[in-house]
Amino acid sequence: MKIAVTGLNATDNPGPGVPVIRSLKEAKDLNAEIIGLFYDSLDPGIYMENVTSACYMIPYPSGGLNELYERIKEIHEKEKIDIIIPTLDSELYGFVKIEGKLHSLGIKTFLPSIEQLNIRAKDVLFKFCESNKIKAPKNILANSSQDLNSIPEDFKYPIVIKGIFYEAHIVNNLEEAKIAFNKIRMKWGFPVIIQEFLKGDEFNVVALGNGTGEMTGAVAMRKLYITDKGKGWAGITIDDKKLLELSGIVIEKTKWLSGMELEFIKSAETGEYYLLEINPRFPAWTYLAPMAGQNLPHAMIKLAFGKDVKPFSGYKIGIIFVRSSWDLISDIKTFEKIATFGEIEWRK
Repeated sequence: MKIAVTGLNATDNPGPGVPVIRSLKEAKDLNAEIIGLFYDSLDPGIYMENVTSACYMIPYPSGGLNELYERIKEIHEKEKIDIIIPTLDSELYGFVKIEGKLHSLGIKTFLPSIEQLNIRAKDVLFKFCESNKIKAPKNILANSSQDLNSIPEDFKYPIVIKGIFYEAHIVNNLEEAKIAFNKIRMKWGFPVIIQEFLKGDEFNVVALGNGTGEMTGAVAMRKLYITDKGKGWAGITIDDKKLLELSGIVIEKTKWLSGMELEFIKSAETGEYYLLEINPRFPAWTYLAPMAGQNLPHAMIKLAFGKDVKPFSGYKIGIIFVRSSWDLISDIKTFEKIATFGEIEWRK
């Protein structure tokens, strides 16, 4: 089997591609080659030893879906890809739109529908939570800098300024809010989300839905170290039935098909969980799940090929991940080949 995976970036805001690949390589009964799909010739995942068999540059979906499809078709003619796993929020809409054409080539996917992506989008998440009796911080959508002057009085500083796809900044006054707003709108466009700030500990859940409303598996963790971008740089698996129950409700109500990450905060004031985000793909800390006993990426591959997968019944508590920085050494000839031809083969 040949499995193509995107999201090989691994900077201070790492993509989920490499952790998903590492998870798949842990599956002893999966005989597969991994094909990396990258957007930038300096994505670290390209240069990691024994991670991929070959890597190919693809165009951003925003550059045109036909161009994306034609490039994947070209790669498929060479590699005969069996399944593609897109791992980045910003590319999912594009891949869903060309899903039918990929299937016609014989390339499988296991992706949520456009409707499912829209249900959990950051700009409508509060409404979804409200209708399903899940607590969520209040937010408003800003489509111009003037909207910052009309923040409701019940939004006390600090507040959170968030991008529609990625990035969030905690700001303490209007001036800081304007700086964060302009930074995010330039990078991610409109709307920019202005969200109520809640103080408390942060928790995440990685989960897999099979498309019927059933949760195939889920692993909850508490963040032990958080970067200035709000990314968990260390975490520990925990036993918390309430977190798993809330995650099950989300998957049941959306009939989610694919992996997802749910981000929660436990209010220091009330002790209740508030759902901050639903990310429509496996997170960058996915590798913690198979290490705790639930190989969710492997389970997703089996589901994509129509195999019967029984829901996981539990996982190990107290398993910790700590993210690290590691210098990868290459040479200019390798980089030139990747940058010039948009591909590299690592097979011996």
